[in-house]
Amino acid sequence: VQLQASGGGLVQAGGSLRLSCAASKTRLNTYVVAWFRQAPGKEREFVAQISKFGTNLLYAASVKGRFTISKGNAENMVFLQMNSLKPEDTAVYYCAADPTATTTYKYWGQGTLVTVSS
Repeated sequence: VQLQASGGGLVQAGGSLRLSCAASKTRLNTYVVAWFRQAPGKEREFVAQISKFGTNLLYAASVKGRFTISKGNAENMVFLQMNSLKPEDTAVYYCAADPTATTTYKYWGQGTLVTVSS
């Protein structure tokens, strides 16, 4: 499974971005998919997760109500819609996938940088 994250960029506080995670050689409805982020000098943290068929969603408290994870009509895409962005959302965002995600994620994308200016 190969994952590629894209859609990052520079945005002002209060703005929006939509990140995409594209999978090659597989359908993402057979995987639990999540977004993580890592800010400079900080540990990687969980952002959001979507179940295999998109019925169960999970968010970190810091992004709940502002971010939305979803699966696209194409079976190899997962999105992260980020609204009301804050400077503290600045980080490299990674998408990850795993058949069960009970303990960890087996497959990771390369990351896309999101920078939110104040």
